[in-house]
Amino acid sequence: QVHLVESGGGLVQAGGSLRLSCAASGRPLSNYAMGWFRQAPGKEREVVAAINWSGGSTYYADSVKGRFTISRDNAKNTLYLQMNSLKPEDTAVYYCAAKATRRGVVVSTSWEYDYWGQGTQVAVSS
Repeated sequence: QVHLVESGGGLVQAGGSLRLSCAASGRPLSNYAMGWFRQAPGKEREVVAAINWSGGSTYYADSVKGRFTISRDNAKNTLYLQMNSLKPEDTAVYYCAAKATRRGVVVSTSWEYDYWGQGTQVAVSS
């Protein structure tokens, strides 16, 4: 199985930027489709972005399109989420997730993922 560890969260002012990283160990990241999810207090977990195993296909939630970029470096076993123009409503715990597949699909539903990281807190002040 793969072990996922997120980093890069923190407190930032509205309009600022953060880059989240998700380091994988135990299995090559290239065996997995990946996704970023977030959960704000009192709300359900929601998808932010997803990427297929090669990085050739991506998906973004409407709320982050044009502001966030998901990418991956399989050689470094690391997934990234570049977050620009942050808004207070982006405040949440952000999780990375992995689904074992090399079918080239992008997976945007949380229940399909096999492995999850512990999360990293992002707080955006107004």
